[in-house]
Amino acid sequence: MRLIVAAELDHLPECVLHSKFFRVSQELAHSEPATADRSNALASLENINRAIIKRRLKGPGF
Repeated sequence: MRLIVAAELDHLPECVLHSKFFRVSQELAHSEPATADRSNALASLENINRAIIKRRLKGPGF
């Protein structure tokens, strides 16, 4: 799997971020230990999680 970087996530709504988080979690579950795919999945999950937290701290944009 390729690494999902923070810049890719900046414009996405929170529901899409949750969807990506679930998909990458599934890929992580099927990855082999100590592989590049697993490392990329873990880093991608961290980036997605940070983007979700950032949205929640920002609140709704009225």
